[in-house]
Amino acid sequence: MNNFLLTADTTSVGYNWGSLIFSVVLMIVIFYFFLVRPQNKEQKKIQAMLNDMAVGDVVVTTSGFYGVLIDITEEDVIVEFGSNKNCRIPMKKSAIAQVEKAE
Repeated sequence: MNNFLLTADTTSVGYNWGSLIFSVVLMIVIFYFFLVRPQNKEQKKIQAMLNDMAVGDVVVTTSGFYGVLIDITEEDVIVEFGSNKNCRIPMKKSAIAQVEKAE
């Protein structure tokens, strides 16, 4: 009788480990498809938008200001705000939230 109890315990413990591992793997897969993958897609979309910017495009900054691109470098842009031609502000490309192509 004592041997029967020992064998019953070892098989049920093995089953619990298997279901635990399956549950953890399932949670990681769900986490990847609902959180990580969409974020990577969004980052690629934003990077493509920033790479396609050209001088003369109208941009919206992350703070909500509309401006026109005057100059573009690798990391920075110079944006002209309003109708005053003297209001030119250099800023990082990451501060651009939206780009509207010039017609």
